[in-house]
Amino acid sequence: MDHQAVTVMVVDDHPIWREGVARDLGDRGLTVVATAPDAEAAVRIATATRPQVVLMDLNLGTGTGLEAIEGILAVLPGTRILVLSASGEHADVLDAVKAGATGYLVKSAGAEELLAAVLRTAEGYPVFTPGLAGLVLGEFRRTAGEPAAPVLTDRETDVLRLVAKGLTARQIGERLVVSHRTVESHVQNTLRKLQLNNRAQLVRYAIEKGLDGE
Repeated sequence: MDHQAVTVMVVDDHPIWREGVARDLGDRGLTVVATAPDAEAAVRIATATRPQVVLMDLNLGTGTGLEAIEGILAVLPGTRILVLSASGEHADVLDAVKAGATGYLVKSAGAEELLAAVLRTAEGYPVFTPGLAGLVLGEFRRTAGEPAAPVLTDRETDVLRLVAKGLTARQIGERLVVSHRTVESHVQNTLRKLQLNNRAQLVRYAIEKGLDGE
């Protein structure tokens, strides 16, 4: 992946940490389009700059990271949120994922690990600090229970596979020779059938079902 093609926004209420992370990512070739100090600014600035990946702390002083995640995804459902937090508490991880975060790293991650995580996130993969992925998957399975499998149409399944691979609605439309609005309609129908809230949850569902590798 061309690093410069990946646009990133860094959200943290500590200016030295925020600017340091932004500088590290920029020095490694990523395009840092913006930074923000709190939840309200994060939603406003993300709406204006439309980053592919938002790297976000959960403790933001004014407002919370959870509010920022939900606010950004409400406006930009295709944006991927990677949490970078000092907390590795299970409740914080699960709350972030339920809000729509794609992945979760603790702040002890090194610069190269962080770079790799941002690139993987941009490609559509969920990225977690070792030990946390199993927690999230276990919780997902526990809350999902064993309901009757929802019936997706062949086209909805095709769209789901491509969503899991990280393609945008326009890219999926080009692949399937349909309009991006038709793709969005299939995505919304699939979310409704699966009782999921956003694309991040849809990607996790598809990965669990093994659809991302087909």
